[in-house]
Amino acid sequence: MTRPDLLPEESAEDLYENAPCGYLSTLPDGRIIKVNKTLLDLLGHDRETLVGRRRFADLLTVGGRLYHETHFAPLLMMQGEAGGIALELTTASGSRLPVLIRSVLRTGPDGKPLLIRTTVFDARDRHAYERELLRARQEAELEHERMRRLATTLQRTLLPPKLSPVPGMEVAAHYRIASPDQVGGDFYDLFPLAGDRWGFFVGDVCGKGAGAAALTSLTRYTLRAAAVYDPEQPTAVLATLNTVLNQEYVRSDPRFCTVIFGLLVPDGDGYSATLASGGHPPALLLRANGSAEFLATPGGQLVGVLPDARFSSTTVRLAPGDALLLYTDGLTEGRIGTTRHRYGEDALLAFAANAAPRSAPALIEAMTTLLSEFDDGPDDDVAVLALSVKDTRGESQQST
Repeated sequence: MTRPDLLPEESAEDLYENAPCGYLSTLPDGRIIKVNKTLLDLLGHDRETLVGRRRFADLLTVGGRLYHETHFAPLLMMQGEAGGIALELTTASGSRLPVLIRSVLRTGPDGKPLLIRTTVFDARDRHAYERELLRARQEAELEHERMRRLATTLQRTLLPPKLSPVPGMEVAAHYRIASPDQVGGDFYDLFPLAGDRWGFFVGDVCGKGAGAAALTSLTRYTLRAAAVYDPEQPTAVLATLNTVLNQEYVRSDPRFCTVIFGLLVPDGDGYSATLASGGHPPALLLRANGSAEFLATPGGQLVGVLPDARFSSTTVRLAPGDALLLYTDGLTEGRIGTTRHRYGEDALLAFAANAAPRSAPALIEAMTTLLSEFDDGPDDDVAVLALSVKDTRGESQQST
């Protein structure tokens, strides 16, 4: 350790002249009366060209001079000090030098201003850092926008471009994403099968992002293929999907989904609908007489969790004016009101009872309005599919 008495001497004047920052003193009118070598070197000026000849404001750019006169100088006179102000000084060569300044006002015994002492910090490194930070932020925003467009495009490919028309029925669907930055796992579809039959499903896979997108794609195409192979047993369709998911995803990386698969078969002036559920929220049946009820399918287990999962089904006849509403749990788990409580199944059933009877397009329109009233939107993605038998008695009996 070096002995204090052996340290080199450093005079106060030398410390002032060669300080790591610039110093200057001015009279209250701004005339420079003292400046250190550090600031002279930064500006490229000689001491003789500044001291007694120039004012501090003369060293500022036009914009800086305006800010100094209208803000900085009045603030200094009122408070006696002002600091952390970013300005630009003009060097002898005409270039701009970004600086941070701090000034202190010295007053006499009578309180009148005597002189102003200003400390000048070279802010070029800070400006370079800020520019780099701004560039990085702009690049991050561009990358975020690219990822958002990618997520939107990928999400679009996981949904049918349009629903296949079913003779004698009206069909409509709505998909609302919780976040435009992530690919959701909700899905739906409606497609023709052999023998005047129609298959449809609504489901929700676990997770978000690319993994959920891959699982959604596999689930949709498996359901379609299984329905073509066995167009009469919705439970068999879910069993096939369960086998595929168990084989595709090992136990260390389990993936599963909830889904309702349905089969439509013409039945006189209406349709017979058989629905099989794999752990999915029950469908809603809205009758032409204005009643509404859940179609329970007890015993349906999550698809993809157990190799021998069991599924159950229920069959109902859809008469003219009747409608089916299938949805994902993002609807009932959405938050509403100042207490942000769950919307819940009871509220949904009350909504359906109030909406019945209503055609599929009108029902989806009402659902869209309902979702828009959720606080900050649903917490999870929401997929809604509605199917209704056209009322042969005329549109006058449909609720407006």
